[in-house]
Amino acid sequence: QVQLVESGGGPVQAGGSLKLSCAVSTTIFSIYPLGWFRQTPGNQRELVAVIARGGTITNYTDSVKGRFTISRDNIKKTVYLQMNSLKPEDTAVYYCNAGDYGDSASISTPLWDWGPGTQVTVSS
Repeated sequence: QVQLVESGGGPVQAGGSLKLSCAVSTTIFSIYPLGWFRQTPGNQRELVAVIARGGTITNYTDSVKGRFTISRDNIKKTVYLQMNSLKPEDTAVYYCNAGDYGDSASISTPLWDWGPGTQVTVSS
């Protein structure tokens, strides 16, 4: 059973920064693309950033491009999301997950059961 533990969220003022971490308890980590998702009440989870298994290819949803940076540490089995210039519309619960084995920075179907997520609240 793979466990995901997201951390690093909290309250922040608009324009501020946060760095999220997601520790993954699994024996196999480096072969999967990894992503960060976010969800607000009443809405579906949105994929905001993905990093390919090699760590050099990334993709972002348009609303976070230039502000968020995803990275990974395959030794520590952790994926990160550096969030800068935060906006109130970034307020959400943030989750990490993986996609099926492959070389691309994409996730069509999340691979693992969801973790508890970490709440990010951006005030104006």
